[in-house]
Amino acid sequence: MEFTVSQVAALINGTVEGDGSQKVERIDKIQEGKKGGISFLSNMKYEPHIYGTASSAVIVSEDFSPSKPLQTTLIRVKDPYSGFTQLLEAYAQLTKHTKTGVEEPSFMDKTSKMQDGGYRGAFSYIGKNCSIGQQVSIHAQAYIGDNVKIGDRTIIHPGARIYSDTIIGNDCEIHPNVVIGADGFGFAPQEDKSYKNIPQLGNVILEDHVSVGSGSTIDCATMGSTLIKKGVKIDNLVQIAHNVIIGEHTVIAAQAGISGSTEIGKNCVIAGQVGIVGHLKIADNTTIGAKTGVSKSILESGKTIFGYMGYEMKEFLKSYSIFKKLPSLQDRVKELEKKQ
Repeated sequence: MEFTVSQVAALINGTVEGDGSQKVERIDKIQEGKKGGISFLSNMKYEPHIYGTASSAVIVSEDFSPSKPLQTTLIRVKDPYSGFTQLLEAYAQLTKHTKTGVEEPSFMDKTSKMQDGGYRGAFSYIGKNCSIGQQVSIHAQAYIGDNVKIGDRTIIHPGARIYSDTIIGNDCEIHPNVVIGADGFGFAPQEDKSYKNIPQLGNVILEDHVSVGSGSTIDCATMGSTLIKKGVKIDNLVQIAHNVIIGEHTVIAAQAGISGSTEIGKNCVIAGQVGIVGHLKIADNTTIGAKTGVSKSILESGKTIFGYMGYEMKEFLKSYSIFKKLPSLQDRVKELEKKQ
């Protein structure tokens, strides 16, 4: 599928600098670009590659100023990363093959309903009293329990498990081997040191435009709902416990774990392997660095937290700069002791 550089620029609201009549037919990394490809430059550590790339066009920022002659056509946009993402989305829509209909064998209970334009893959299972919207894709070996509601255009990938009473909004994507709505980790200690299971009677609600990465788990609430709000993006292998609330447009990277009844605000960034204990509140716009352990609430918006146990990043870096000097300080102390 070929397009001119000018057509691509019009799609992403960009301005062409160079030959807009050139044809592009694929998307290339800037360091591997060849004629007929289009690339982008967002992170300036890759700038050296733009001077040698053979890509026919490169998407760059409006204020990019080359320090050497270029052999490629530029498409200038306000935000190269967003522009390139927009291009990828359009390319994916044009090239993907969308399945419809029902593959056999598959099962849907007679009390459940699925609207037009959907897809049910082989060996998928849909339980009782489910309501499934338009153009929903339920791929092979996916399991949908009883009383589940799924909005329009949502994709349930192979092997995902959606337990009973879960509610999923429009335009969500549930990747392979995700488990949504399994029992939370609720056990009551007994006098004899054993543990008694606490029934988990709630559900999980995912609002619109939520993405859940492969192998992640979202536990049902003990009572009420575990709530994942609009636009949340969850990476692979993330654990979200019972009664957690995740605010709008928060992103959570791989191997993070969030304990029960913690409330996380909107527009937060939670990096990989972060651990957050239960019953905390995390303010809007909080950033939590990789491997940070969070043991107390963060009530002031806009903070960046780092370290184990986590505290404000500036204070952590000050402390760490001293920590790195401890061996030399120890040597100096020993020398002073010898002189006494």
